[in-house]
Amino acid sequence: MADLGGEYLRVRDLGEQGLLQKLQSFCPPQIIGDDGAVLPIKPTDHLVVTTDMLVDGVHFSNLTTSPEDAGWRAATANLSDLAAMGASPLGITVALGLPGDLAVHWVEQLYQGMSDCLQKYHTPIIGGDIVRSPVTTIGITAFGQVSPDLIIRRCTAQVGDAIVITGMHGASRAGLELLLHPQTGENLKEEEKQALIRSHQRPNPRLDVIHILHEILTSGLKSHGDSSLTILSGMDSSDGLADAILQICRASQVGAVLHQDNIPLVPISNHWLTPPRWLDYALYGGEDFELVLCLPQTIAKALVLKLEPGAAIIGEITSGNQVILQSNTQEIPNQVLTLSRGFQHFGH
Repeated sequence: MADLGGEYLRVRDLGEQGLLQKLQSFCPPQIIGDDGAVLPIKPTDHLVVTTDMLVDGVHFSNLTTSPEDAGWRAATANLSDLAAMGASPLGITVALGLPGDLAVHWVEQLYQGMSDCLQKYHTPIIGGDIVRSPVTTIGITAFGQVSPDLIIRRCTAQVGDAIVITGMHGASRAGLELLLHPQTGENLKEEEKQALIRSHQRPNPRLDVIHILHEILTSGLKSHGDSSLTILSGMDSSDGLADAILQICRASQVGAVLHQDNIPLVPISNHWLTPPRWLDYALYGGEDFELVLCLPQTIAKALVLKLEPGAAIIGEITSGNQVILQSNTQEIPNQVLTLSRGFQHFGH
């Protein structure tokens, strides 16, 4: 039997990342480590498989999320992982752990929310499982396909790459704040309030970005003006913008410089939150489900031009192993970003 670190070691002692490193030793290293596993199925396409789990009281609750919204968010989380791999969705399976006294209507609404999201991307529910559980748990496995030369990985960022975000960050965390503490948004316009709440309850996977990126690549626009293979790197920002960049840099064994002034912040008319709070939400809030991509400069600029406002080049990949946040204002010192400030399961 494998030794996972001692008879008395507990999950909370390792933390999320430590536990993942333990468990990854049981998996083929050439497959695991990204937002989804890549399995070659034929010369022209690879199969991408990704699994995500949502637990009542951790990822959603009756205070902030209706069953329809929980279903939508569950579907988005998995489709976002496919987008982060450069893949198009084929279908999902759904595994539910449910208390016996849970209303059937709640489950039906959950599936309705999933279906509403999936229909936008022509993605079917193709199977699943249901078990009894003391806590409502939603486990989804999503399947996608991607051409081998268009796979996006965390471990392929190159020194000099531009760091691109496909949209603004922080709105989901702000929406959660309004749901948990409605009184804090009393002076907000109703449309602003609802837009932030919707960002949290009904996020969208950025599968549209993959189509645009593929169009740019296949049009012959390359970083050196030729038809050489372009290496794509990135992941989604479901656990926060800072987390995504740190994970990419760790996997690619590189560093990064982020320009604070280039990170777009959500505009609110009455300055509901201070710029430092918005920046904190953008970097560490999570659940925005945008893509963070490391691309050659020419391709990065072309992509940002084709995306909606909020997309931006916010930095570049460097040698070394630190991710540094810089400001144009000399009065603000540089910050070295770490994983400790973002959300981590089993974190302290």
